[in-house]
Amino acid sequence: MGNKAELHYDGEVYELPVITGTENENALDISKLRGQSGLITLDRGFKNTGSCKSSITFLNGEEGILRYRGYSIEELAEKSTFLEVAFLLIYSELPTKEELDNFVNEISTHSLVHEDVKSILDGFPSKSHPMGVLSSLVSSLTAFYPKSLDPNRSKEEINGTIIRAIAKLPTLAAWSFKNRMRQPVIYPDNQLGYCENFIRMMFSLPTVAYEVNPVIADALDKLLILHADHEQNCSTSTVRIVGSSHASLYTSVSSGIAALWGPLHGGANQAVIEMLEEIKEDGGDIDKYVAKAKDKSDPFRLMGFGHRVYKNFDPRATIIKKAADDVLDELGINDPVLDIAKKLEKVALNDTYFKERGLYPNVDFYSGIIYRALGIPTDMFTVMFALGRLPGWIAQWKEMRENHEPIGRPRQVYTGSSARQYVSIENR
Repeated sequence: MGNKAELHYDGEVYELPVITGTENENALDISKLRGQSGLITLDRGFKNTGSCKSSITFLNGEEGILRYRGYSIEELAEKSTFLEVAFLLIYSELPTKEELDNFVNEISTHSLVHEDVKSILDGFPSKSHPMGVLSSLVSSLTAFYPKSLDPNRSKEEINGTIIRAIAKLPTLAAWSFKNRMRQPVIYPDNQLGYCENFIRMMFSLPTVAYEVNPVIADALDKLLILHADHEQNCSTSTVRIVGSSHASLYTSVSSGIAALWGPLHGGANQAVIEMLEEIKEDGGDIDKYVAKAKDKSDPFRLMGFGHRVYKNFDPRATIIKKAADDVLDELGINDPVLDIAKKLEKVALNDTYFKERGLYPNVDFYSGIIYRALGIPTDMFTVMFALGRLPGWIAQWKEMRENHEPIGRPRQVYTGSSARQYVSIENR
């Protein structure tokens, strides 16, 4: 028999099984608690609640560990590519050369979207936030591929839906940017790699071809790997709970994009640049803002420093710091906002106050710097995040379906009025 915990309540004793994961993390299984005792648990924000068993991503914030299917994020970022990591997340194992070649080829040949998508895109005002546009366009794929509405179709048909999602999201993301800029859309080029193709669609004009710098493409590839999955966060949990109703993959991903849109989730790197611009507009006095950050009575907070999950360091930040340095060196950009960022980075890495509190520059800090250097508007930053997170969302949706998980249905503790009589409007 496995370990068990006991709950003593109202004169009764209830045994709760202890579930142990492969990394020796323990959890109380309360699946039958309500049926046995009438009790539920109250856990605001589900901070201490495991909603599922998953074999996709392992995260240990205290020790700064992030692994996809058992492979360290450091090794994957150094040796792999984004599409290889996508295959790993979705299909559980690293691909053979033949499997990867077929995977990449299928994605390349499905990158074009239906021409009628342009009609939908044209209906959005140029001031529309790109995340709203992207979420809508992804959801619209169900109209062009109605068979995708049924998540219980054959393995081959589900795989086709997965391939199309990965193939078309860069096109839809680039087109959401073009809508914002009120520029003509650029069609995908199947001869280019995944990141190169996306960058080209972002920055080319019909009469001016954009030459993709390999340093930039490599930095973007690493960024997408680092963002590919992150356990049961807000948007991933959203994808799983929407998918639990047997909603289609496209609809579930669209809901994940909406969840990621929130400034407390995917908007963190946008907040970094907005903070840096605020410091610049105020004269660029770094010491002043460092002092404000240290003052507990001051509402100012340094964005992009520390992490709510990683308590010592963000393993992704070390990787992307080098990519950020490479991009800035390659482009030779003279930007006072980025100069402020480098000065803040130096303070955070050397100041005892920040070191003792684990307020290191995180992945959002460095990704914001890279996107700024590339000339990507701040309201497109979250779209870039969604592009990276897509394989994780797909893997989580696929796992949830294959595990036959029940529809998500959290409970509540009701705090409203008890039963009362209706009073007619004349007597109120």
